[in-house]
Amino acid sequence: MATELFNFKKDSKRILFITGAALLMAANIKTFIQAGGLLPGGANGLTLLIQRIAEVFFNINLPFSYINILINAIPVFIGFKFIGKKFTIYSCVMIFLTGFFADLLPSYTITNDTLLISIFGGIINGAAISICLSVEATAGGTDFIAIYMSEKKQVDSWNLVLGINSVILISAGLLFGWDKALYSIIFQYASTQMIHMLFKHYQKETMFVVTSEPDKVSKIIYEKSRHGATIINCEGSHTHSESNIVYSVVAKDQYISVVKAIKEQVPDAFINTVDTESLTGAFFQKKAE
Repeated sequence: MATELFNFKKDSKRILFITGAALLMAANIKTFIQAGGLLPGGANGLTLLIQRIAEVFFNINLPFSYINILINAIPVFIGFKFIGKKFTIYSCVMIFLTGFFADLLPSYTITNDTLLISIFGGIINGAAISICLSVEATAGGTDFIAIYMSEKKQVDSWNLVLGINSVILISAGLLFGWDKALYSIIFQYASTQMIHMLFKHYQKETMFVVTSEPDKVSKIIYEKSRHGATIINCEGSHTHSESNIVYSVVAKDQYISVVKAIKEQVPDAFINTVDTESLTGAFFQKKAE
């Protein structure tokens, strides 16, 4: 039973990656984000917005960690109920460590160019979130909502998060001026695109494999991705020889290993893939623990 609850190799790696991601995110907050007066969106952005409101209007300095933990209470509940308990526990570790490092690290200005801050701060923020996602955790806040929507609707929901974060940024614009809010949207866009580039778990590829060995190709697809396939009889237009098309949809992070295995075992297979925009119906997706 203990082995099921804690796998030393896997969970030690998760803790190491989460600690690194939390340190990276906290350093980003204390350098690029604070120097540019930006809001990163999500729970961290809302935390910084509350801190700024308290400081500007009430002359009160509130600690980052306490506010961040309170804001994440509802998303954490969603995580426990609908996503996975270990996923949520490790996400809570990420939330706690980010707040701890953000309160511990000193502020440091790398550049005063707000556009550079928006772009590179967003890239670093997206990289930190992607590191968490790669070991089945998240940075909290709206990331819980994105994961929940991705698993429930079988779509990549990070653009939805961009829309939710825009509401926070509009609020900041009304209170503190539109220039910082607009730069924050650039920051958030850069962050979202970085996640799209690095984390492909909820993105999908449709595969069409023309082959004379359809059963072998179907078996490879299943062994590598746990997805089934549809075999379609066809005829070559030039040679008029009989052949088969193996049709399947796989997760984008599985695609490379599937294609590599097909090329190695069925070298004459013709493989065509297209991005899958949306998918309805039964599709195997490994659930978060």
